[in-house]
Amino acid sequence: MFSQDQHGHARFGELRHYALVMKISIVTATYNSQATVEDTLTCIREQRHPDVEHIIVDGGSKDGTLGIVRRFPHVARVVSGKDRGIYDAMNKGIGLATGDVIGILNSDDIYADDSVLSDVAKAFEDPAVSTFYADLQYVHAEDTSRVQRTWRSGRFKRGKFYYGWMPPHPTFFVRREVYERCGLFNPDLRSAADYELMLRILLKMEMPAFYLPRVIVKMRAGGVSNSSLQNRIRANKEDRLAWKLNDLRPYFFTLYLKPLRKIHQFLIK
Repeated sequence: MFSQDQHGHARFGELRHYALVMKISIVTATYNSQATVEDTLTCIREQRHPDVEHIIVDGGSKDGTLGIVRRFPHVARVVSGKDRGIYDAMNKGIGLATGDVIGILNSDDIYADDSVLSDVAKAFEDPAVSTFYADLQYVHAEDTSRVQRTWRSGRFKRGKFYYGWMPPHPTFFVRREVYERCGLFNPDLRSAADYELMLRILLKMEMPAFYLPRVIVKMRAGGVSNSSLQNRIRANKEDRLAWKLNDLRPYFFTLYLKPLRKIHQFLIK
Protein backbone atom coordinates (compact mmCIF):
# COMPACT_ATOMS: atom_id res chain seq x y z
CA MET A 1 0.00 0.00 0.00
CA PHE A 2 1.13 3.56 -0.57
CA SER A 3 1.28 6.06 2.24
CA GLN A 4 2.03 9.72 2.78
CA ASP A 5 3.86 11.33 5.66
CA GLN A 6 2.48 14.22 7.71
CA HIS A 7 3.66 16.68 5.06
CA GLY A 8 1.85 14.86 2.24
CA HIS A 9 4.98 13.35 0.72
CA ALA A 10 4.68 9.99 -1.00
CA ARG A 11 6.61 7.15 0.58
CA PHE A 12 7.01 4.89 -2.42
CA GLY A 13 9.28 2.51 -0.53
CA GLU A 14 6.18 1.08 1.09
CA LEU A 15 4.47 0.28 -2.21
CA ARG A 16 3.98 -3.33 -3.15
CA HIS A 17 5.31 -4.05 -6.66
CA TYR A 18 3.27 -6.24 -8.97
CA ALA A 19 4.61 -8.63 -11.59
CA LEU A 20 2.63 -6.97 -14.38
CA VAL A 21 3.72 -3.53 -15.52
CA MET A 22 0.97 -0.92 -15.49
CA LYS A 23 0.17 0.50 -18.92
CA ILE A 24 -0.14 4.30 -19.06
CA SER A 25 -1.83 6.04 -21.98
CA ILE A 26 -0.91 9.66 -22.76
CA VAL A 27 -3.19 11.67 -25.04
CA THR A 28 -1.78 14.70 -26.88
CA ALA A 29 -4.04 16.94 -28.96
CA THR A 30 -2.24 18.84 -31.71
CA TYR A 31 -3.10 21.54 -34.23
CA ASN A 32 -0.38 23.41 -36.12
CA SER A 33 1.99 22.57 -33.26
CA GLN A 34 5.26 22.21 -35.15
CA ALA A 35 7.01 24.82 -32.97
CA THR A 36 6.61 22.83 -29.75
CA VAL A 37 5.39 19.29 -30.37
CA GLU A 38 8.89 17.84 -30.77
CA ASP A 39 9.67 18.71 -27.15
CA THR A 40 6.46 16.98 -26.04
CA LEU A 41 7.20 13.87 -28.10
CA THR A 42 10.79 13.73 -26.85
CA CYS A 43 9.86 13.95 -23.17
CA ILE A 44 7.46 11.02 -23.52
CA ARG A 45 9.85 8.93 -25.59
CA GLU A 46 12.46 9.35 -22.86
CA GLN A 47 10.26 8.21 -19.98
CA ARG A 48 11.75 5.30 -18.05
CA HIS A 49 8.38 3.63 -17.46
CA PRO A 50 8.39 0.57 -19.77
CA ASP A 51 4.76 0.56 -20.98
CA VAL A 52 3.57 3.90 -22.37
CA GLU A 53 0.93 4.29 -25.07
CA HIS A 54 1.19 7.72 -26.71
CA ILE A 55 -1.84 8.76 -28.76
CA ILE A 56 -1.79 11.83 -31.00
CA VAL A 57 -5.12 13.39 -31.99
CA ASP A 58 -4.52 16.05 -34.62
CA GLY A 59 -7.10 18.60 -35.69
CA GLY A 60 -5.97 18.64 -39.31
CA SER A 61 -2.69 20.55 -39.05
CA LYS A 62 -1.57 22.52 -42.09
CA ASP A 63 2.04 22.90 -40.95
CA GLY A 64 4.75 20.30 -40.30
CA THR A 65 3.21 18.84 -37.13
CA LEU A 66 2.40 15.40 -38.55
CA GLY A 67 5.78 15.15 -40.23
CA ILE A 68 7.45 15.66 -36.86
CA VAL A 69 5.17 13.09 -35.23
CA ARG A 70 6.11 10.48 -37.86
CA ARG A 71 9.75 10.73 -36.75
CA PHE A 72 8.85 9.28 -33.33
CA PRO A 73 8.19 5.53 -33.57
CA HIS A 74 7.15 5.32 -29.94
CA VAL A 75 3.80 6.92 -30.88
CA ALA A 76 1.20 4.15 -30.79
CA ARG A 77 -1.54 5.82 -32.79
CA VAL A 78 -2.14 8.99 -34.79
CA VAL A 79 -5.55 10.23 -35.93
CA SER A 80 -6.03 13.45 -37.84
CA GLY A 81 -9.16 15.26 -38.92
CA LYS A 82 -11.55 18.04 -38.09
CA ASP A 83 -12.83 18.20 -34.53
CA ARG A 84 -14.85 20.52 -32.28
CA GLY A 85 -11.81 21.82 -30.43
CA ILE A 86 -9.16 20.60 -28.03
CA TYR A 87 -11.53 18.95 -25.56
CA ASP A 88 -13.29 17.03 -28.32
CA ALA A 89 -9.84 15.88 -29.46
CA MET A 90 -8.99 14.78 -25.92
CA ASN A 91 -12.23 12.80 -25.76
CA LYS A 92 -11.30 11.03 -29.00
CA GLY A 93 -7.92 10.13 -27.55
CA ILE A 94 -9.40 8.83 -24.31
CA GLY A 95 -11.77 6.69 -26.36
CA LEU A 96 -8.79 5.15 -28.16
CA ALA A 97 -6.70 4.61 -25.03
CA THR A 98 -6.12 1.05 -23.81
CA GLY A 99 -3.99 1.84 -20.76
CA ASP A 100 -4.85 1.17 -17.14
CA VAL A 101 -4.22 4.87 -16.40
CA ILE A 102 -4.77 7.86 -18.70
CA GLY A 103 -3.07 11.27 -18.68
CA ILE A 104 -3.27 14.32 -20.94
CA LEU A 105 -0.17 16.22 -22.08
CA ASN A 106 -0.69 19.24 -24.31
CA SER A 107 1.49 19.73 -27.39
CA ASP A 108 3.33 22.68 -25.83
CA ASP A 109 3.92 21.05 -22.42
CA ILE A 110 6.70 18.73 -21.27
CA TYR A 111 7.35 16.39 -18.37
CA ALA A 112 9.89 17.68 -15.88
CA ASP A 113 12.13 14.59 -16.05
CA ASP A 114 12.25 10.99 -17.25
CA SER A 115 10.85 9.45 -14.04
CA VAL A 116 7.43 11.17 -14.08
CA LEU A 117 5.43 8.25 -15.44
CA SER A 118 7.30 5.79 -13.22
CA ASP A 119 6.18 7.82 -10.21
CA VAL A 120 2.61 7.93 -11.53
CA ALA A 121 2.61 4.15 -11.94
CA LYS A 122 3.92 3.65 -8.42
CA ALA A 123 1.07 5.69 -6.97
CA PHE A 124 -1.53 3.69 -8.90
CA GLU A 125 -0.13 0.39 -7.67
CA ASP A 126 -2.40 0.98 -4.70
CA PRO A 127 -5.89 -0.08 -5.85
CA ALA A 128 -7.40 2.60 -3.59
CA VAL A 129 -5.92 5.35 -5.78
CA SER A 130 -8.38 6.48 -8.47
CA THR A 131 -6.86 9.83 -9.43
CA PHE A 132 -3.46 11.47 -9.18
CA TYR A 133 -2.13 15.03 -9.45
CA ALA A 134 1.08 16.91 -8.67
CA ASP A 135 2.73 20.32 -9.08
CA LEU A 136 3.39 22.34 -12.23
CA GLN A 137 5.72 25.09 -13.37
CA TYR A 138 4.94 27.79 -15.91
CA VAL A 139 8.02 28.36 -18.02
CA HIS A 140 9.13 30.82 -20.68
CA ALA A 141 7.72 29.95 -24.10
CA GLU A 142 11.12 30.07 -25.80
CA ASP A 143 13.34 28.88 -22.94
CA THR A 144 11.72 26.15 -20.83
CA SER A 145 14.55 26.33 -18.29
CA ARG A 146 13.30 29.77 -17.20
CA VAL A 147 10.61 29.31 -14.55
CA GLN A 148 8.04 32.11 -14.33
CA ARG A 149 5.80 30.71 -11.62
CA THR A 150 5.15 27.48 -9.75
CA TRP A 151 1.78 25.91 -8.97
CA ARG A 152 2.05 24.05 -5.67
CA SER A 153 -1.20 22.13 -5.47
CA GLY A 154 -1.27 20.90 -1.90
CA ARG A 155 -3.08 17.88 -0.50
CA PHE A 156 -6.63 17.29 -1.58
CA LYS A 157 -9.64 18.18 0.52
CA ARG A 158 -13.05 18.40 -1.13
CA GLY A 159 -13.86 21.67 0.63
CA LYS A 160 -10.90 23.42 -1.01
CA PHE A 161 -12.85 23.68 -4.27
CA TYR A 162 -15.15 26.16 -2.51
CA TYR A 163 -12.15 28.42 -1.90
CA GLY A 164 -11.07 28.60 -5.53
CA TRP A 165 -8.76 25.58 -5.51
CA MET A 166 -8.20 23.17 -8.37
CA PRO A 167 -5.30 20.88 -9.31
CA PRO A 168 -3.29 21.61 -12.48
CA HIS A 169 -4.94 19.57 -15.18
CA PRO A 170 -1.75 18.57 -17.07
CA THR A 171 -0.65 16.71 -13.92
CA PHE A 172 -4.02 14.94 -13.55
CA PHE A 173 -4.10 11.17 -14.20
CA VAL A 174 -7.05 8.84 -13.69
CA ARG A 175 -7.79 5.17 -14.02
CA ARG A 176 -9.59 4.41 -17.26
CA GLU A 177 -12.67 3.22 -15.37
CA VAL A 178 -13.01 6.68 -13.79
CA TYR A 179 -13.77 8.13 -17.23
CA GLU A 180 -16.13 5.24 -17.86
CA ARG A 181 -18.01 6.00 -14.65
CA CYS A 182 -17.82 9.81 -14.54
CA GLY A 183 -17.82 10.73 -18.23
CA LEU A 184 -15.48 12.71 -20.46
CA PHE A 185 -14.83 16.41 -21.16
CA ASN A 186 -17.74 18.66 -22.06
CA PRO A 187 -16.60 20.14 -25.41
CA ASP A 188 -19.23 22.88 -25.21
CA LEU A 189 -17.07 24.60 -22.59
CA ARG A 190 -14.29 26.56 -24.29
CA SER A 191 -11.95 27.14 -21.36
CA ALA A 192 -13.47 25.45 -18.30
CA ALA A 193 -13.91 21.88 -19.53
CA ASP A 194 -10.92 20.66 -17.52
CA TYR A 195 -12.20 22.50 -14.41
CA GLU A 196 -15.69 21.04 -14.88
CA LEU A 197 -14.30 17.53 -15.33
CA MET A 198 -12.26 17.72 -12.12
CA LEU A 199 -15.20 19.20 -10.22
CA ARG A 200 -17.30 16.27 -11.40
CA ILE A 201 -14.72 13.60 -10.62
CA LEU A 202 -13.30 14.91 -7.34
CA LEU A 203 -16.09 16.94 -5.75
CA LYS A 204 -19.34 15.51 -7.07
CA MET A 205 -18.36 11.86 -7.59
CA GLU A 206 -15.88 11.89 -4.68
CA MET A 207 -13.17 9.87 -6.40
CA PRO A 208 -10.15 9.55 -4.06
CA ALA A 209 -7.11 11.61 -5.06
CA PHE A 210 -3.39 11.08 -4.49
CA TYR A 211 -1.07 14.09 -4.41
CA LEU A 212 2.62 13.88 -5.27
CA PRO A 213 4.32 17.05 -3.98
CA ARG A 214 6.79 17.65 -6.77
CA VAL A 215 6.79 19.37 -10.15
CA ILE A 216 6.07 16.86 -12.92
CA VAL A 217 4.96 19.16 -15.78
CA LYS A 218 6.41 22.30 -17.30
CA MET A 219 3.84 24.39 -19.16
CA ARG A 220 4.70 27.19 -21.54
CA ALA A 221 3.16 30.39 -20.20
CA GLY A 222 0.34 32.14 -22.04
CA GLY A 223 -3.04 30.56 -21.22
CA VAL A 224 -6.04 31.73 -23.25
CA SER A 225 -8.37 32.27 -20.28
CA ASN A 226 -6.04 34.85 -18.74
CA SER A 227 -4.81 36.62 -21.89
CA SER A 228 -7.29 39.51 -21.62
CA LEU A 229 -9.97 40.91 -19.31
CA GLN A 230 -12.63 39.80 -21.79
CA ASN A 231 -11.31 36.24 -21.73
CA ARG A 232 -11.13 36.29 -17.93
CA ILE A 233 -14.81 37.36 -17.76
CA ARG A 234 -15.76 34.61 -20.19
CA ALA A 235 -13.78 32.08 -18.16
CA ASN A 236 -15.55 33.18 -14.98
CA LYS A 237 -18.94 32.59 -16.63
CA GLU A 238 -17.85 29.14 -17.75
CA ASP A 239 -16.56 28.33 -14.27
CA ARG A 240 -19.98 29.16 -12.87
CA LEU A 241 -21.59 26.97 -15.49
CA ALA A 242 -19.25 24.13 -14.48
CA TRP A 243 -20.74 24.18 -10.98
CA LYS A 244 -24.30 24.45 -12.31
CA LEU A 245 -23.88 21.50 -14.66
CA ASN A 246 -22.96 19.36 -11.66
CA ASP A 247 -25.80 20.61 -9.45
CA LEU A 248 -23.23 22.15 -7.12
CA ARG A 249 -23.46 25.58 -5.49
CA PRO A 250 -20.24 27.56 -4.91
CA TYR A 251 -19.92 30.24 -2.26
CA PHE A 252 -20.46 33.77 -3.52
CA PHE A 253 -16.69 34.36 -3.45
CA THR A 254 -15.53 30.98 -4.81
CA LEU A 255 -15.00 31.97 -8.44
CA TYR A 256 -13.41 35.30 -7.56
CA LEU A 257 -10.84 33.49 -5.44
CA LYS A 258 -10.00 31.08 -8.26
CA PRO A 259 -7.88 33.53 -10.32
CA LEU A 260 -6.61 35.29 -7.19
CA ARG A 261 -5.05 32.05 -5.95
CA LYS A 262 -2.56 32.32 -8.81
CA ILE A 263 -0.88 35.39 -7.30
CA HIS A 264 1.19 33.39 -4.83
CA GLN A 265 2.52 31.23 -7.70
CA PHE A 266 4.68 34.15 -8.79
CA LEU A 267 6.35 34.14 -5.37
CA ILE A 268 7.49 30.53 -5.68
CA LYS A 269 10.27 29.50 -8.03
